[in-house]
Amino acid sequence: MTTTVPLSVGSGMDRVESPDKITGHARYAYEYAPRDVVYAVPVQATVARGEILTVDVDAVLKRPGVITTIWYGNAPKLAPADNPELSVLQSPRVSYRGQYVALVVAETLQDAREAARTVRVEYAAERHDVELRADHPGMYRPDRVNPNFPADVEQGDPDAALASAPVVVDATYSTPAEHQNPMEPHATVAEWDGDGLTLYDSNQGASLVRDTVASLFGMPPANVRVISPHVGGGFGSKGAPHPHVILAALAAKQTSRPVKLAVTRQQMFAVTGYRTPTIQRVRLGADTDGRLRAIVHEAFEQSSTLREFAEQTTVPTRMMYAAPDRRTTHRLVRLDVPTPSWMRAPGEAPGMFALESAMDELAIACGLDPIELRIRNEPDADPESGLPFSSRNLVACLRDGARRFGWADRDPTPGVRRQGRWLVGTGVASSTYPVYRRPSQASVRAEPDGRFTVRIAAADIGTGARTVLTQIAADALRTSPDRVRVEIGDSALPTASLAGGSMGTASWGTAAVRACEALLDELDRRGGDVPPDGIETSADTTEEIRGQQRFARHAFGAQFAEVGVDADTGETRVLRLLGVFAAGRIINPKTARSQFIGGMTMGLSTALLEESVMDRRFGDYLNHDFAQYHIATCADVPDIAAFWVEEDDPHLNPMGSKGIGEIGIVGTAAAIANAVHHATGVRVRDLPIRLDKLVR
Repeated sequence: MTTTVPLSVGSGMDRVESPDKITGHARYAYEYAPRDVVYAVPVQATVARGEILTVDVDAVLKRPGVITTIWYGNAPKLAPADNPELSVLQSPRVSYRGQYVALVVAETLQDAREAARTVRVEYAAERHDVELRADHPGMYRPDRVNPNFPADVEQGDPDAALASAPVVVDATYSTPAEHQNPMEPHATVAEWDGDGLTLYDSNQGASLVRDTVASLFGMPPANVRVISPHVGGGFGSKGAPHPHVILAALAAKQTSRPVKLAVTRQQMFAVTGYRTPTIQRVRLGADTDGRLRAIVHEAFEQSSTLREFAEQTTVPTRMMYAAPDRRTTHRLVRLDVPTPSWMRAPGEAPGMFALESAMDELAIACGLDPIELRIRNEPDADPESGLPFSSRNLVACLRDGARRFGWADRDPTPGVRRQGRWLVGTGVASSTYPVYRRPSQASVRAEPDGRFTVRIAAADIGTGARTVLTQIAADALRTSPDRVRVEIGDSALPTASLAGGSMGTASWGTAAVRACEALLDELDRRGGDVPPDGIETSADTTEEIRGQQRFARHAFGAQFAEVGVDADTGETRVLRLLGVFAAGRIINPKTARSQFIGGMTMGLSTALLEESVMDRRFGDYLNHDFAQYHIATCADVPDIAAFWVEEDDPHLNPMGSKGIGEIGIVGTAAAIANAVHHATGVRVRDLPIRLDKLVR
């Protein structure tokens, strides 16, 4: 008699690491304490552009507890880096304010901090340029935008179509620089053992960190081990190693002792990445019935003088709505600023704010309901590539969200609904995010006691990766989750893609399933016998992913917001926030809901609060702590809900899942901005929506 094991995928299984986190047994990077460990504190540049003339370290070396001071004059030499940001302490050149220019290593953290404050650096300062503007003479067209899209795409004759369109929207929107600010700051503990280097590091991909560090130190990747079992958030900022990782390794090599280095909250505003500010012009041409004739979306962004990073701001516009004539472009200027990097939904988050705000403006100009306008412009296939969508349920999300939100009762007239001193309005926006899958490797072992161990160098950055991989492996092995143990967060495990691009579950899950299938085949061949030392099989998904069918693969969603705006002060509060998503098969409803509402909360924060303010005189961001850089808290989110529609997509991966980590943030800011317009009649096109913009 065969016993059927209930499916684990689709159940709201509790997080498998919860006991370790609750009891404090889960260790984060800075909590590792090798024997004889010492502490490193960096010194940051106080000019935004220039040359280091001298570094006075003599007095510092005489201070209590100080072991050494490292600067470009005595730092160990590194191999040339693909990313010049990582060539830390290799040159006297200063490319932005806050760049690392020296490092103090001491017996205690207190000694290192005090000594770092006394390091005297003399500069030959040069005039700097840190201001993004659309008419900057240094603007140019990059060849590609992140991760590898053409910078510009044009179809038909959009200028002629705009000129002849009965209804035209032409508006400019802007988004500020924003910083990721995960709860766990960036931190690394570095320890050398002969020619081998071990890094306890907070990151989104141990395999990538291993390969990058090995290249810089001219050593085989096998000589570097990166351990990162628990990560307290990343939002893209930990997707690739930053200079502090290299500093820690340099200091450990120089001192022949393990070194701890933690980046402070204030330092993170200069050295661990941020979202580029954007200036975006959107032009929509339509017939009087709202059907689009032309879409033109232009983005202006910044990068550093060290490295080109071009965010894919207008890329989602290429596939969102049907229009025969279209153009999307990116322009970039290299300024004396830190290099921007990935931040949750790079490209989609700022780009869809502009597009979905413009769609709301078009709906008003055409006298149409904003949901009906979007439905009328639903494409049959990807408008740019012509590829069929593997699945596309945006319309289902809009309709289901409208029903749940009570959209049918909405009076479209702006500024007419009032509750006491509050002007109340509602808004909607679409959201989308591409479905990625990258090659990964995994192994699975059948233990003699009837249990299984799955190993893959995946990262759990707080999203529940361990849990969903346990569920996926349990189903693939036709067993219960309590008989499966998943090991992740260690570069010594089979190589895995990073946790980014909402592709972790799809990439790692595919590898885990294929390894489990191979193990079942081996067990069948052996008649189910497991020898005393167990049986292990592995899988590499490179060829499978390379040979997958060509489809346009995207997740979709609809965000609905209700806001109240104080009629006297302009203070804005989000009263309700609702999202409905089409994201394939939901692996774990409990962790999925957490991801959706987390992204939506971050989108609320984008809409109303987050803004890194550049000081043009000194060349860095003024508000570099949580006292001044404001993010949403529980009090800002009184009523938030996330739902999803059933979606069966056989063209994705063995689980039928789409990534959900980023889509929640994408449409939220536009939905809130559209609701603010509905409440007040004032269109705010420049985020965040501060009260002074409404009162004025």
